[in-house]
Amino acid sequence: MEIEFREILKDFLSEKNLTQSDFARQINVKQSQVSEWLKGKCKPGYDVLKSIAHTFNISADYLLGLSENMF
Repeated sequence: MEIEFREILKDFLSEKNLTQSDFARQINVKQSQVSEWLKGKCKPGYDVLKSIAHTFNISADYLLGLSENMF
């Protein structure tokens, strides 16, 4: 079963104890954009996924739901 990005992001924010605003600020997007991702209305593009992976030192495969390993 494929895990949706919104679930991956929700779990990540919870695990890292980050608010939507804090997360958005760290990856240079608007908080409203993070909210849309969490609602499943849209998904981040390549550049944003790359920024998330780099900023938090996590695997892009994890963000894409291709791996359960965050690192």
